[in-house]
Amino acid sequence: MAGARDDGYIIEFHRVGAFVRVSAMDPATLTEVSIVGSPRATEVELTRTAVNKLKYMLAKKAGPPAA
Repeated sequence: MAGARDDGYIIEFHRVGAFVRVSAMDPATLTEVSIVGSPRATEVELTRTAVNKLKYMLAKKAGPPAA
C-alpha cells in the first residue's frame, strides 16, 4: 500500500500490530509527517488526515502570512 499519491504528496501505509502508521511527504520541501490510525479506518480517511497534518506543517514552516 506504499506510494499512493494525493496532490503530489507521497503517502505510505504501514500496518504495525493493532494500528496503521501513515506517512505523508512533500517531495518539493522534503517535509514528512506521520500519523497513527485505526486499521478499520479507510485509506481515504487516513490519507486525508495525514495530508491535512502535512499542509499544517508546511504552513507553519512558511511563517505568518504577509500583511
